[in-house]
Amino acid sequence: QVQLVESGGGLVQAGGSLRLSCAATRSILSSNVMGWYRQQPGKQRELVATITSGGSTNYADSVKGRFTISRDSAKRTVYLQMNSLKPVDTAVYYCNVQIFGVTVSWGQGTQVTVSS
Repeated sequence: QVQLVESGGGLVQAGGSLRLSCAATRSILSSNVMGWYRQQPGKQRELVATITSGGSTNYADSVKGRFTISRDSAKRTVYLQMNSLKPVDTAVYYCNVQIFGVTVSWGQGTQVTVSS
């Protein structure tokens, strides 16, 4: 089973930037969707952004224009560049991979904290 290893979380001031990385420990079926989700205390996990193996992207309205998802298939890694961060972006961020619409793995989560 593929495992996802995340890195890049931390504490940043409002208006700052962070880049999250998520590396798969083994090859994934070429037709897949990788994405980032986040979960705030007491709330359900929500979609942040996804990217297909072909490079098509999808973003939550709340992060459009601020966050950019990208991937390096050769490195089996997906990235989330987060700019103009706001305190409401504070959450645990999880990496995810789906094949044919089915989740095959979640990362362990990385904390992002944005101070005002």
